[in-house]
Amino acid sequence: MNLADVLYKHFGYQQFREGQEEIIEDVLEGKDVFAMLPTGAGKSLCYQIPAYAGASPVLIVSPLVSLMEDQVQQLKTHGEKRVVALNSFLDFNKRRSILRQLSRYSFIYASPEIIQNKIVQGALKQLSFRLMVVDEAHCVSQWGHDFRTDYLKLGPLREQIGHPPLLALTATAARDVRQDIVKQLQMNTPAYHVHSVDRPNIAIKLEKHSSLVDKVKALHQYAVQLEGPGIIYFSSRNWADKIARELEEAGIASVASYHAGLNQEDRLLIQQQFLNDELSIVCSTNAFGMGINKSNIRYVIHFHPPSTIESYLQEIGRAGRDQEKAIAIHLYTEEDEFLPLSFIDSELPNRAQIIEVLSDLSKRTGERLSVKQYESQEVPFGLSETAWRLIVHKLEVHHFLNNEIIQPFQLTNAVEIISAEAENRRKEKLLKWTRFKSWLEEIQCRRNGLLTIFHESPVTVEDCCDYCGLSLSNYFKNDKRTYQQRNQITNWKQELKRLLVVNKEDRGEKPTG
Repeated sequence: MNLADVLYKHFGYQQFREGQEEIIEDVLEGKDVFAMLPTGAGKSLCYQIPAYAGASPVLIVSPLVSLMEDQVQQLKTHGEKRVVALNSFLDFNKRRSILRQLSRYSFIYASPEIIQNKIVQGALKQLSFRLMVVDEAHCVSQWGHDFRTDYLKLGPLREQIGHPPLLALTATAARDVRQDIVKQLQMNTPAYHVHSVDRPNIAIKLEKHSSLVDKVKALHQYAVQLEGPGIIYFSSRNWADKIARELEEAGIASVASYHAGLNQEDRLLIQQQFLNDELSIVCSTNAFGMGINKSNIRYVIHFHPPSTIESYLQEIGRAGRDQEKAIAIHLYTEEDEFLPLSFIDSELPNRAQIIEVLSDLSKRTGERLSVKQYESQEVPFGLSETAWRLIVHKLEVHHFLNNEIIQPFQLTNAVEIISAEAENRRKEKLLKWTRFKSWLEEIQCRRNGLLTIFHESPVTVEDCCDYCGLSLSNYFKNDKRTYQQRNQITNWKQELKRLLVVNKEDRGEKPTG
């Protein structure tokens, strides 16, 4: 079978991107495959083409609802009807209907949480999967930058559904993370396809400011000058909302904020508006961008630092997927260091919290601890959701919790074990932050500094970084458009309303409002 013909027939592309065809060939040979391709390199084709070449049905485990919905929509756009997404937002009747007809589908996307459901597992076991895909596979590793405890259960799940070949996909994973992914997913002598994390079309600029006020001024200036669309990343919902409001009030651009505090419908609406070029700037926490298939993002700005190099690369990699020039700008001050440190503290339980949780559970031997029910009410014991899930995971690993039933355990011993493991995790996170902070402060080529961390050879590219020299004007709007936007006073929402009224009048309809 000619893979290029399959590619053209189903997606209209004339040729594969670098690395894709070799990965697909190994998948079709039935091998376990670990593939690391940079963000925007077309990882999804590495399982979609095998499915069209005969390796279907495919189970694709994906960490975010937005990621799943976007990929499902993309396949439907190409005429594929045999695709479905299983996630927690499906109501009971819809989920039951899908599970009864699961054999009709060639592409089954599922969140790692929903496939822990016994009914869902029962339905999956009825199918003969030709391939299992773990997307964003770094979530499997406790050393990865986005560790998800439910991902650790995917190795055993694979056995339950007949041990199909497994494809693990990620954009960024250091050597230790790669090894851990292979181990946790129980991959059998996998074929490795590890490509450079470098995106040569993305210029990198680090910009240090003496105060928060100066940093905000610089951000406003870039929002005026830079050719969009763009994403601006913040560490908190409040900051994302605040800056989006300021930019909108200044008439700078069509702006929206995006974060987990919005309901699902609003988040999907903002994503769709951004994809359709109805929004020029999205001010977001790191909840935005994963799996968003928008090729023409021209810049990514970090107003606050991510806590790891891997997160940084994932986020800047959302720019320039069309291979045209793009820029990543990181604005920072000395005070920024306290933000990732506070996040690390909130993500992990401290000894006092562990004692409180285990003391309570030790009195409830034999009771059922419904983790999902706990979380639907309120995360218990004042813990963050991440910290609570980590404790539950450790309880399961050490068999203090078995099938949601609390087992007898020795309190002092359990506290020591889980406290030590949480502290090790804290040290690893601090080490990753220190590595990122060192990169920010080192006087060197920004790009090659990143490549060194991933044991890659140095490169030379035009418009590389602020150290090597780059021309910011290459990323600015033309002077006329910048002047017009600086002097724009019409609120974009009012303008949109005006356009909608004009459009209705043009069609002879009665305008509303």
